[in-house]
Parts: sequence; C-alpha cells; structure tokens
Amino acid sequence: MKKLSLLVAVALAMLTCSAGTGFAEDTLAEIQKRGTLRVGMEPGYMPFELTNQKGEIIGFDVDMATRMAKAMKVKLELVSTAWDGIIPALLTKKFDVIMSGMTLTQERNLTVNFATPYILIGQSVLLKKDLADKVKSYKDLNDPKYTIASKLGTTGEQATKRMIPNAKYISYETEQEGVMELSNGKIDAFIYDLPFNTIAMGQKGAGKFVHLDEPFTKEPLAWAIRRGDPDFLNWLDNFMSQIKYDGVYDKIYAKWFHDDAWLKEIQ
Repeated sequence: MKKLSLLVAVALAMLTCSAGTGFAEDTLAEIQKRGTLRVGMEPGYMPFELTNQKGEIIGFDVDMATRMAKAMKVKLELVSTAWDGIIPALLTKKFDVIMSGMTLTQERNLTVNFATPYILIGQSVLLKKDLADKVKSYKDLNDPKYTIASKLGTTGEQATKRMIPNAKYISYETEQEGVMELSNGKIDAFIYDLPFNTIAMGQKGAGKFVHLDEPFTKEPLAWAIRRGDPDFLNWLDNFMSQIKYDGVYDKIYAKWFHDDAWLKEIQ
C-alpha cells in the first residue's frame, strides 16, 4: 500500500545499530520488562492512523495495537514518526514495531522483517469529473496531456511512475494536499491507496471527482520489526491468527471500513 522507504536513511540507521544488535534481539522480553509496547506510526493515513479533534491518534492500526498490548498485558505507547524516518527509527530502537499501513515490499524486506500481512489493498484513481467520459482506467491517463499526482515516497508514486510513465507527474508531501489540488483543478488525477481514496471521495468528491475504484495494483500491508527476532515474529503471526479466529479482527475492520461514525471525530 502505502510508502517507499529512503534507502540512504535506512542504510545509515543499519550502520548505527548493527554493531550492537546483531542477531540477539529479544523484543518480547524487553517489552515485558519495560511494561510498555511501543508502536511507531505516521498519523495521517485514513483510516489506518489519523489524529482526531482532541489531538489523539486513532484508527484501524491503533485499535489493533491496543488489542495487541492488551494481549501482552502491558501499556501501549504510540510513537508518532515522520514516514521518511520510520524504518531508521525502528532499527535504532525508538519503538518495537511499525504499525502504519506499510506495504510489504522486497526492498524493505532486505532491511526489516514483516509479520503475515493483515490486509490487501491497491492503488486507485481519483479523477476530475469532466474527464469521466475520456478516462475509464489508469491506462487512459498514460498521455503527456494529463497531469497526475501521488504522495512523495509511497508505493502510489512508484506505481504511477512505473505504470503511467507518459503522463506528467507531480508529488505532494501529504495525501490531503493531493486531494486539495485535484479539487482546485491543478491536477487531472490523484493516485493513492483505495481505502484513503474511498474516504476522500465520500468527504470531498461530490460533484468534483470520479473514483475509479478498481485497484490496479495488489499491495499487502504488514507490521515491520527488526531482523533477527524469530520469537517476536512468531508471536505477531499467532496474534493475528487468534484475532481472526475469534472475530476481533472483523469487528475492528467493520468499525473503520464499513462504518463512518469515526469521521465525526476528525471533522
């Protein structure tokens, strides 16, 4: 789904932590001793993690993290982290796990380990309404006359450059900026993750956008941890299996993807 790591920053972080960590990680023991599960995330990716009117971080990943801490019988600490530094922060032990709508990619997997994916998403297209008769799929945007955009450093940007190379491309620092520029007519289409685009369409798209809601990529999202910690990885995989068996996952999913009551907290 979402976001592509910066290799230089990651490489520096690996050099910083490699001498001391090696393959002797025991994060579960550290969490139990500390009494706190520390989770890294970048708020701003609806509905996975976002900030409400009270300044609190809420979202699908937050509810999953809350349930995880409860299962561990420890407190939960959310560590808000800028996306371009989130993997380096994990590697230097600023927190225990990344739970932030991160797409599992082979590139990232060279640096971190991923638990079993918890959701499958893909890229979709928010399109200017007056192009609805001309553009029926992402392929129709592959023309220099169109200006399209995504968020900087994301798999949306990567997919756009790879699959729609002939269009003029612009990147934005935030998803919200991209949607705003589409609304203002500055771009013809905004390419981003289906869950976010679905919500943006409902909030701001009436009379302005068309949502081509058939994803043209398949991207598994997963939790990331430091390498060399098989016990923690095993615990996370078993935790995921358990909450899917007992219905907890389905309840959390329904709250954030089938219901829109949470929108009142951010409007």
